[in-house]
Amino acid sequence: MFRSLSVALSLVLAPTPAPSPPADATGVVENLVLPVEDIIGEVESLDGTESETKQGRQVTVSLTSDVLFALDKWQLTAKARQRLRQVAEKVKADGAGGVVKIEGHTDDQGSDAYNVTLSQRRAQAVQAVMRGLLADAGVTLQARGYGESRPKRPNLVNGKPDEKNRAQNRRVEVIFTAKQ
Repeated sequence: MFRSLSVALSLVLAPTPAPSPPADATGVVENLVLPVEDIIGEVESLDGTESETKQGRQVTVSLTSDVLFALDKWQLTAKARQRLRQVAEKVKADGAGGVVKIEGHTDDQGSDAYNVTLSQRRAQAVQAVMRGLLADAGVTLQARGYGESRPKRPNLVNGKPDEKNRAQNRRVEVIFTAKQ
């Protein structure tokens, strides 16, 4: 048995010569040029309430609305103000100045008009707090609500609501340019 196994292994592992092309074979060799997509890494907190992505010099810090606001509200919680202080410190330490965008997002529950209004109010609430925290940072703040038009994850998976994805779609993002 071991002898047949060793013969089989030697046949499988033995190098085989490359086949030679037929004498009359000719062909054109073309270079293949394929686009390279940006690879965007995302670092997420263990509890899933905060993530950070970097694409080139653009940094996006995403905070889920569940940690910033009560359900269907736009008034920030005390816990949210502490999280926003940490984000402001990051902008001060790593930011190159210029425009800092604050974007509000919702999941797919509720009407489009309601979600756009809610996301705009949430973005403006974060902007108001960040204005005080970044007063000496030399940045301009812009707030905008997108409603459910830019989901981070699909709200429905296999035709069924996915609550974890919906929670990640309910978020406010702080976007800034990093120093070189």
